[in-house]
Amino acid sequence: MQGCRRLVEVGRRQFLKGSGTMAAGAVAASVAGSRRAAATPAPARVDYPSNRLANVADLAVNEPLEIAYPDADSPGVLLKLGQAADGGVGPDGDIVGFSTLCPHKGYGLLYDPSDRVFNCPGHFSRFDAEHGGMQIWGQATQNLPQFQLRVDDRGDIYAEGVDELIYGRLSNVL
Repeated sequence: MQGCRRLVEVGRRQFLKGSGTMAAGAVAASVAGSRRAAATPAPARVDYPSNRLANVADLAVNEPLEIAYPDADSPGVLLKLGQAADGGVGPDGDIVGFSTLCPHKGYGLLYDPSDRVFNCPGHFSRFDAEHGGMQIWGQATQNLPQFQLRVDDRGDIYAEGVDELIYGRLSNVL
Protein backbone atom coordinates (compact mmCIF):
# COMPACT_ATOMS: atom_id res chain seq x y z
CA MET A 1 0.00 0.00 0.00
CA GLN A 2 2.91 2.33 0.84
CA GLY A 3 4.42 1.79 -2.66
CA CYS A 4 1.12 2.63 -4.29
CA ARG A 5 0.83 5.96 -2.41
CA ARG A 6 4.39 6.84 -3.37
CA LEU A 7 3.53 6.25 -7.07
CA VAL A 8 0.40 8.43 -6.73
CA GLU A 9 2.44 11.19 -5.08
CA VAL A 10 5.12 11.05 -7.84
CA GLY A 11 2.31 11.12 -10.44
CA ARG A 12 0.79 14.22 -8.84
CA ARG A 13 4.12 16.03 -8.77
CA GLN A 14 4.79 15.21 -12.41
CA PHE A 15 1.28 16.34 -13.33
CA LEU A 16 1.65 19.67 -11.49
CA LYS A 17 5.12 20.27 -12.92
CA GLY A 18 3.86 19.52 -16.43
CA SER A 19 0.80 21.76 -15.95
CA GLY A 20 2.99 24.68 -14.88
CA THR A 21 5.19 24.25 -17.94
CA MET A 22 2.13 24.09 -20.22
CA ALA A 23 0.62 27.23 -18.65
CA ALA A 24 3.88 29.16 -19.12
CA GLY A 25 4.00 28.03 -22.75
CA ALA A 26 0.40 29.14 -23.33
CA VAL A 27 1.13 32.61 -21.92
CA ALA A 28 4.22 32.96 -24.12
CA ALA A 29 2.26 31.89 -27.21
CA SER A 30 -0.52 34.34 -26.37
CA VAL A 31 1.90 37.24 -26.04
CA ALA A 32 3.61 36.34 -29.32
CA GLY A 33 0.21 35.99 -31.05
CA SER A 34 -0.97 39.37 -29.81
CA ARG A 35 2.17 40.98 -31.24
CA ARG A 36 1.44 39.41 -34.63
CA ALA A 37 -2.23 40.46 -34.45
CA ALA A 38 -1.18 44.08 -34.03
CA ALA A 39 0.12 44.13 -37.61
CA THR A 40 -1.89 46.13 -40.14
CA PRO A 41 -4.69 43.97 -41.61
CA ALA A 42 -4.99 43.62 -45.37
CA PRO A 43 -7.78 45.61 -47.01
CA ALA A 44 -10.96 43.67 -47.71
CA ARG A 45 -11.39 45.31 -51.11
CA VAL A 46 -8.64 45.52 -53.68
CA ASP A 47 -8.73 48.22 -56.33
CA TYR A 48 -8.20 46.98 -59.86
CA PRO A 49 -7.55 49.35 -62.73
CA SER A 50 -10.75 50.99 -63.94
CA ASN A 51 -12.24 49.17 -66.95
CA ARG A 52 -15.14 50.29 -69.12
CA LEU A 53 -17.54 47.35 -69.33
CA ALA A 54 -20.60 48.67 -71.18
CA ASN A 55 -23.09 51.52 -71.42
CA VAL A 56 -26.39 51.76 -69.56
CA ALA A 57 -28.13 51.65 -72.97
CA ASP A 58 -26.65 48.16 -73.56
CA LEU A 59 -28.62 46.69 -70.65
CA ALA A 60 -32.15 45.29 -70.62
CA VAL A 61 -34.00 44.74 -67.34
CA ASN A 62 -33.22 41.35 -65.79
CA GLU A 63 -31.10 40.11 -68.73
CA PRO A 64 -27.43 39.45 -67.92
CA LEU A 65 -24.82 41.05 -70.17
CA GLU A 66 -21.66 38.92 -70.27
CA ILE A 67 -18.43 40.77 -69.55
CA ALA A 68 -14.92 39.96 -68.28
CA TYR A 69 -13.37 41.72 -65.29
CA PRO A 70 -10.67 42.36 -64.12
CA ASP A 71 -9.17 40.48 -67.08
CA ALA A 72 -10.16 38.12 -69.90
CA ASP A 73 -9.76 35.08 -67.61
CA SER A 74 -12.47 36.27 -65.22
CA PRO A 75 -16.01 35.96 -66.62
CA GLY A 76 -18.82 38.00 -65.15
CA VAL A 77 -22.12 39.70 -65.87
CA LEU A 78 -23.75 43.08 -65.58
CA LEU A 79 -27.42 43.16 -64.58
CA LYS A 80 -30.04 45.87 -64.59
CA LEU A 81 -32.45 44.54 -61.98
CA GLY A 82 -35.24 47.10 -62.40
CA GLN A 83 -35.22 48.10 -58.72
CA ALA A 84 -32.55 49.42 -56.38
CA ALA A 85 -30.15 46.73 -55.16
CA ASP A 86 -27.23 46.42 -52.72
CA GLY A 87 -24.18 47.92 -54.41
CA GLY A 88 -26.29 49.08 -57.35
CA VAL A 89 -25.31 52.09 -59.46
CA GLY A 90 -26.86 54.13 -62.24
CA PRO A 91 -29.89 56.44 -62.26
CA ASP A 92 -32.06 53.86 -60.49
CA GLY A 93 -29.37 52.22 -58.34
CA ASP A 94 -30.24 48.91 -60.00
CA ILE A 95 -27.13 48.04 -62.05
CA VAL A 96 -24.88 45.42 -60.46
CA GLY A 97 -22.00 43.26 -61.65
CA PHE A 98 -20.73 39.90 -60.43
CA SER A 99 -18.13 37.27 -61.17
CA THR A 100 -19.78 34.19 -62.62
CA LEU A 101 -17.24 31.77 -61.16
CA CYS A 102 -18.63 29.96 -58.13
CA PRO A 103 -16.37 30.76 -55.15
CA HIS A 104 -16.60 27.12 -54.02
CA LYS A 105 -15.08 25.20 -56.97
CA GLY A 106 -15.12 27.64 -59.90
CA TYR A 107 -18.10 26.24 -61.79
CA GLY A 108 -19.75 28.68 -64.20
CA LEU A 109 -22.85 30.15 -62.57
CA LEU A 110 -26.22 30.42 -64.29
CA TYR A 111 -28.50 33.39 -63.70
CA ASP A 112 -32.18 32.66 -63.05
CA PRO A 113 -34.24 35.78 -63.89
CA SER A 114 -37.38 34.38 -62.23
CA ASP A 115 -35.92 34.74 -58.72
CA ARG A 116 -32.82 36.87 -59.49
CA VAL A 117 -30.40 34.30 -58.18
CA PHE A 118 -27.17 32.82 -59.53
CA ASN A 119 -27.16 29.01 -59.38
CA CYS A 120 -24.14 26.72 -59.38
CA PRO A 121 -24.63 23.52 -61.39
CA GLY A 122 -21.75 21.82 -59.54
CA HIS A 123 -22.78 21.74 -55.90
CA PHE A 124 -25.98 23.80 -55.98
CA SER A 125 -24.86 26.96 -54.22
CA ARG A 126 -27.18 29.94 -54.77
CA PHE A 127 -26.34 33.65 -54.64
CA ASP A 128 -28.79 36.55 -54.38
CA ALA A 129 -28.19 39.26 -57.03
CA GLU A 130 -30.39 41.79 -55.22
CA HIS A 131 -28.43 41.49 -51.96
CA GLY A 132 -24.81 41.89 -53.01
CA GLY A 133 -24.29 38.30 -54.16
CA MET A 134 -25.05 36.95 -50.69
CA GLN A 135 -24.90 33.16 -50.53
CA ILE A 136 -28.32 31.78 -49.68
CA TRP A 137 -27.68 28.07 -50.10
CA GLY A 138 -24.97 25.52 -50.80
CA GLN A 139 -21.35 24.56 -50.31
CA ALA A 140 -19.62 27.90 -50.96
CA THR A 141 -17.87 29.54 -48.02
CA GLN A 142 -18.08 33.14 -49.24
CA ASN A 143 -20.48 35.40 -51.07
CA LEU A 144 -20.30 35.89 -54.81
CA PRO A 145 -17.64 38.48 -55.75
CA GLN A 146 -19.40 41.73 -56.65
CA PHE A 147 -17.78 44.32 -58.89
CA GLN A 148 -17.53 47.87 -57.58
CA LEU A 149 -19.16 49.87 -60.39
CA ARG A 150 -19.34 53.52 -61.42
CA VAL A 151 -21.49 55.16 -64.10
CA ASP A 152 -20.21 58.36 -65.74
CA ASP A 153 -22.29 61.21 -67.18
CA ARG A 154 -22.41 59.52 -70.64
CA GLY A 155 -23.84 56.33 -69.13
CA ASP A 156 -20.63 54.32 -69.47
CA ILE A 157 -20.28 51.66 -66.77
CA TYR A 158 -16.84 51.15 -65.24
CA ALA A 159 -15.67 48.45 -62.85
CA GLU A 160 -13.07 49.58 -60.32
CA GLY A 161 -12.67 46.76 -57.82
CA VAL A 162 -14.02 43.51 -56.42
CA ASP A 163 -15.33 42.95 -52.89
CA GLU A 164 -14.51 39.22 -52.51
CA LEU A 165 -11.80 36.86 -53.71
CA ILE A 166 -12.35 35.66 -57.29
CA TYR A 167 -12.17 31.86 -57.58
CA GLY A 168 -8.76 30.48 -58.53
CA ARG A 169 -6.76 33.50 -57.42
CA LEU A 170 -4.53 33.61 -54.39
CA SER A 171 -5.29 37.32 -54.00
CA ASN A 172 -7.19 40.03 -55.79
CA VAL A 173 -3.98 41.47 -57.20
CA LEU A 174 -3.23 41.48 -60.92
